[in-house]
Amino acid sequence: PGVPRHTNRLINEKSPYLLQHAHNPVDWYPWGQEAFDKAKKENKLIFLSVGYSPCHWCHVMEEESFKNQEIGEIMNKNFVCIKVDREERPDVDKVYMTFVQATSGGGGWPMSVWLTPDLKPFAGGTYFPPEDRVHRVGFRTVLLRIAEQWKENKDALLESSQKILEALLHLSEIRVQGQESPPPSKEVMATCFQQLSNSYDEDYGGFSKSPKFPTPVNLNFLFTYWALHRTTPEGAQALQMALHTLKMMAHGGIRDHVGQGFHRYSTDQHWHVPHFEKMLYDQGQLAATYSRAFQISGDEFFADITQDILLYVSRDLSDQAGGFYSAEDADSYPTAASGEKREGAFCVWAAEEIRALLPDPVEGATEGTTLGDVFMHHYGVKENGNVSPMQDPHQELKGKNVLIVRCSPELTAARFGLEPGQLGALLREGRRRLSAARAQRPRPHLDTKMLAAWNGLMISGFAQAGAALAEQEYVSRAAQAAAFLRRHLFDPASGRLLRSCYRGNDNTVEQSAVPIQGFLEDYVFVIQALFDLYEASLEQGWLEWALQLQHMQDKLFWDPKGFAYFSSEASDPSLLLRLKNDQDGAEPTANSVTVTNLLRAACYSGHMEWVEKAGQILAAFSERLQKIPITLPEMARATAVFHHTLKQVVICGDPQGEDTKEMLRCVHSIFSPNKVLMLADGDSAGFLYRQLPFLASLERKDGKATAYLCSNFACSLPVTSPQELRGMLCP
Repeated sequence: PGVPRHTNRLINEKSPYLLQHAHNPVDWYPWGQEAFDKAKKENKLIFLSVGYSPCHWCHVMEEESFKNQEIGEIMNKNFVCIKVDREERPDVDKVYMTFVQATSGGGGWPMSVWLTPDLKPFAGGTYFPPEDRVHRVGFRTVLLRIAEQWKENKDALLESSQKILEALLHLSEIRVQGQESPPPSKEVMATCFQQLSNSYDEDYGGFSKSPKFPTPVNLNFLFTYWALHRTTPEGAQALQMALHTLKMMAHGGIRDHVGQGFHRYSTDQHWHVPHFEKMLYDQGQLAATYSRAFQISGDEFFADITQDILLYVSRDLSDQAGGFYSAEDADSYPTAASGEKREGAFCVWAAEEIRALLPDPVEGATEGTTLGDVFMHHYGVKENGNVSPMQDPHQELKGKNVLIVRCSPELTAARFGLEPGQLGALLREGRRRLSAARAQRPRPHLDTKMLAAWNGLMISGFAQAGAALAEQEYVSRAAQAAAFLRRHLFDPASGRLLRSCYRGNDNTVEQSAVPIQGFLEDYVFVIQALFDLYEASLEQGWLEWALQLQHMQDKLFWDPKGFAYFSSEASDPSLLLRLKNDQDGAEPTANSVTVTNLLRAACYSGHMEWVEKAGQILAAFSERLQKIPITLPEMARATAVFHHTLKQVVICGDPQGEDTKEMLRCVHSIFSPNKVLMLADGDSAGFLYRQLPFLASLERKDGKATAYLCSNFACSLPVTSPQELRGMLCP
């Protein structure tokens, strides 16, 4: 170590990803006015590199090119070099990724883009090897060619960048055409179901052969489809597809059987060999999805997986102040003495390691059986490793095993002459010892940036799990995180959310010198979280804040001409395009989630213009929803919620009364995609009674906790028993 040879301006940043590049020989600038001014003043092109902390190929390109003295000199001489953490600035990432995808037919990270001094893109790609290879031009060659072009043909470059920008503007516009109304929900749902079932893998679950992603948006769509078609064969099929996928994922290597939580995605069809990074947004969405699976099926298996995910997040991704960290890297040092990191090193096992850790003979098993034998059989461990060379192009996992459940507990027990009941305790002990051994290994890098949007997704995960599993501690953890957001990622003076904050050196929470303002997704996921938290805790303060944020979201992002919300504000002159994302991917797109948010907001406030806005968003995306709803499964789901009108489930009762709690437990135990829950506690000065005057007319029948089912503020007859309430909620 000693003193680093180089230090650039990234040393003053807070993002762990940017700080990783602070000692490159490249003279990196953060995205901002200082870099833009330099490019204009010196009439230089900008080289923009966008990545994120757990991105494997980002690290490779840094090692090969950005740490290379000679390449660094070429970059510094010819370009103003800017580094962006895409998780801090999704707006910048999206503008230039739109360009890279449109011009190269593919995209990904690290993203490498060359811009004119006025920020217009004209050339780009993703990862470049440092030197020319047989099929790939090297980074050094590209840098020199582009520098040469700028010298020789500056005017042609500027002209082509202007044309590219105009084409991008046209290409990326999403707006309502004429007087469109929302698309017919029945057709959208049917088409989306058809498209999902056509791409479904019947053997292993999931919706592609390989790579396989845990797509909570698809599973949530299928749950809603089932809830609206319970008695049809298609409804049954939708449920089976979702539950089978969740089971296969939970058995697969994509789940960390020793350290809990889910890795990013599987490189193969069997959910076996993953890319090992763990992202907060996956844990938040999967916790919610597994708790819904438990709600619907009653199968404890799904509750166990939910608890596993939340254990991982509480232990490894939680800041002591209450927020949640963004991610853990895929790569780490195999041992403390290793010189280079390897993907998955923290999580994989050689067979002899497991044998040495689990040598005990097993009582009551076939003669000579050790705990290691049972464990290795159950988790598919092979003497010379269980990873096929096809899944391991860099030979990083040679001779290693990724644990995957290959047998049912009954089969494993029968193989060794055990009672099925004995197996659980043996496997638990095996996992405990492996976990203790793993704690001695160097940990992967932790990205301690805390993002409002992803914290929102995680709060929803804790709140929904707390309600569905009747676990109060999860609801409390969600409330602690919401209080953290309010304290560190919200500016009460302006009423606006901030995008990010960071863990400082002494474990305090820090903010950048110029805080990044919240984007549309920050508002949308936080508002969703606050509604989920209200339903789980019935604390009205969360509702009040959610509705304030919804008003602010309307003001900052709504497009009054073309309808729907822009992803970013109008006020940033460095952004060439204001975009509307049109794909539900690893995370749902903000416009999809906001449709349901708006409908919930209207139910809690009586502001019917929010229902109108929800319809206008569906109208703006109408063409896509009718042709390829599989790209927007969350928005397709929302068309059904819009069409069926949300039902207000009002419980009138004393929050502390046992009869009230019993009614609430009943509501929480039922999956119903078009219900909103509220508690009328009789406090006529409280927030809800002020918002919804009709609550004053609902009373407790015979002094007991009483439930009403209301739609458009007209209510059913009162019921006072959980059985009757269940009947009303599950027609």
